[in-house]
Amino acid sequence: MNANNIEPIETTIIESTESIVVVEISSQTDEMVETEMAGETDEVKRETKALIEALKRRAQTEARLAGTLTRETYLKAVRQAREAIEGRRLIERDHRLEYAWVVMQDEAEKNWYLLMKEVVDFSLRLQKATKAAWEAFNAPRSQL
Repeated sequence: MNANNIEPIETTIIESTESIVVVEISSQTDEMVETEMAGETDEVKRETKALIEALKRRAQTEARLAGTLTRETYLKAVRQAREAIEGRRLIERDHRLEYAWVVMQDEAEKNWYLLMKEVVDFSLRLQKATKAAWEAFNAPRSQL
């Protein structure tokens, strides 16, 4: 058996004006061509066997390449998805930080207004107390 798990039973040498190619013919191909083309010449059978084997090898190569491309495409898609998720996490963190900053600003602003309200209220009470003390201090002694 060879690397493609096809048992070669015949080796065919194909000669053309351009090159000589040695093609191993599997038992399946040999049986099929001999059965289906029983009335043809040996040359036609030989060329047909070589064509079928070439097509098989080409199909196997294409399948391997497609498998490699599919794996590469899958890995690329997985990496992009991971990077997108990690990017979203960073964006989510940024959004959370921005939100936290906005909340802190709102709380500081509320606290500032509450503090200012307390200061104003205290100031009004102090003014009333001062006025009452002044009035009591300056009241005629007969009213005491």
